[in-house]
Amino acid sequence: MKLETENLKLTAHPHPACGHLLPGEGIKRDALGQAEAPEGRHEIVRGVNPGWEARKTNKPCKGGTQKKSQFGSEVELAPPRVSAALGWLAVVALLALVPESAWAAKIGDVAEETSLGQQAARFFSFRDPSVRYAVFGSVLLGISCGLLGCFIVVRKMALVGDTLSHAVLPGVALGFLFSGVSVSGLFDWSFDVDNITKNPALIFAGAVIAGVAGTLLVTTLKQTTKIKEDSALGLTLASFFAVGICLLTMIQDLPTGNKSGIDKFMFGQAAAIGEDDIQLMLGVTVLIVAVVFLFYKELLVTSFDAGFARSIALPSEWIHHGLMLLVAFAVVIALQAVGVVLVSAMLITPAAAAYLLTDRMHRMLLLAVGFGVASGVLGAFISFLKPNIPTGPCMVLGASAVFAMALFGGPRHGVMTRWWRHMSRSKRVQRENTLKAVYQVLENRSAQPEDSVSLKELAERRRETLDEVSGQASALKQHGLVTLHEEGNKILFTPSGWQLACTIVRNHRLWELYLTNEANIAPDHVHDDAEQIEHVLGDDVVRELERMLDDTTRDPHGRAIPGFADIHKPFAPAATGPSGYGRSS
Repeated sequence: MKLETENLKLTAHPHPACGHLLPGEGIKRDALGQAEAPEGRHEIVRGVNPGWEARKTNKPCKGGTQKKSQFGSEVELAPPRVSAALGWLAVVALLALVPESAWAAKIGDVAEETSLGQQAARFFSFRDPSVRYAVFGSVLLGISCGLLGCFIVVRKMALVGDTLSHAVLPGVALGFLFSGVSVSGLFDWSFDVDNITKNPALIFAGAVIAGVAGTLLVTTLKQTTKIKEDSALGLTLASFFAVGICLLTMIQDLPTGNKSGIDKFMFGQAAAIGEDDIQLMLGVTVLIVAVVFLFYKELLVTSFDAGFARSIALPSEWIHHGLMLLVAFAVVIALQAVGVVLVSAMLITPAAAAYLLTDRMHRMLLLAVGFGVASGVLGAFISFLKPNIPTGPCMVLGASAVFAMALFGGPRHGVMTRWWRHMSRSKRVQRENTLKAVYQVLENRSAQPEDSVSLKELAERRRETLDEVSGQASALKQHGLVTLHEEGNKILFTPSGWQLACTIVRNHRLWELYLTNEANIAPDHVHDDAEQIEHVLGDDVVRELERMLDDTTRDPHGRAIPGFADIHKPFAPAATGPSGYGRSS
């Protein structure tokens, strides 16, 4: 991200040693700090070695050396003492004439040998005006886009933000061109190409008018033709954007067009943000925050239930148009930082990330604002470290990184979180099914809870291999549900394992009884449903089933249903492992 600075005019005077002109009237510097001198004047350019000044000349100064510049011309490297003197003179002149430009000409104007810690300290000290403007503008952008993006996401209007961002481009170009219009009377208008300047107020007004016109065009096409809303949005986006590109091309051919920074509206350049832009962004952000705070309930109702809003006589259409107007405002102030192409991402991405993390609108608003601000500051910082990288894409990449973390690591809806819950649930179901199988083996033998079950019996019951049931038995042991004896070939319930096994069997058989008695389903058709529901039935549902059913002692197949006394039956496992099937006599 490069900072676009105004052209500087300094007082010209000859160097006392060699007679070369120092930066003077008519000598200008571009955004990279390179001097632009007219024909016949000498030029001060940036040298390749720290502390040295390179001057364009055809004959060397005394004590200097010749070297090729990055522009291919011969440059003379002045001695360090002379260079230091010239450097201090330039600093004093800059401080005296242009205090705001006393620091770096661009956000990333940091020496290559400077460490990351030093660069970070310089950035977060905010001593550079360019850094202050860029960061403050990014913060304001994150707040405004985060708030409005939440309502756009919940209203499923993501394409509207993209359409508005492209539709405002012709207004930006026309607002810039209108700055060259001079009005002397009602009908006395003149256009002066040389007086065209970047006027934030005119650009803002033109962009808002273009955005409103685009919104009205979409509404008109949707209401008066057979064209659906998505097609109307696509047509408006393409047509307005094409007009804007044509106007920007014409502007670049103007004498001041390539120096105005208007081209930065395509892809964004936060470093080009000036004091006037900050004031405009601050005003728009305050307006957005105030509207959202004052009309939060109305926006909330119309966003989630438009039918209910109409039933209580809320002006849903006016609220919708007001929201679109605020979105147009936010899009306009975001253009300077992220550009036409990427502004929709700043509207949607932080809000979408917040949407994955919470089910409450007020929390979503706070999270979206936080993500937007963090993305803006992170983008500005990365652009500070790498001057050739524009800020807008860095902001969007930061927001995309936040969205990726929310998508994969969200506590409720994250992909990895859901996968982990699924795996945990699958392992829990497998443990409970194994406990149920051990219970059934003991039940078939009319054994007591204190008796053991061999792995062979369990494998036959589960219809699995010995290796499979051995792994399941080890998992039960790790959770304190069983103990293993005789080198792991015998399984013995622990009190907690017995209670859980009885609970699962009870849930299964109660549900079978319910489906048979209340739903009139044949007993041979209820087993599969009970296999699924037994793991999720809570205590309240189980008590309600017992209240509804007359007899809860036997299931439809005649097997005993464990009761409360069976589940909490006290028993003490043998101190030494049992041998054989059942208790040893």
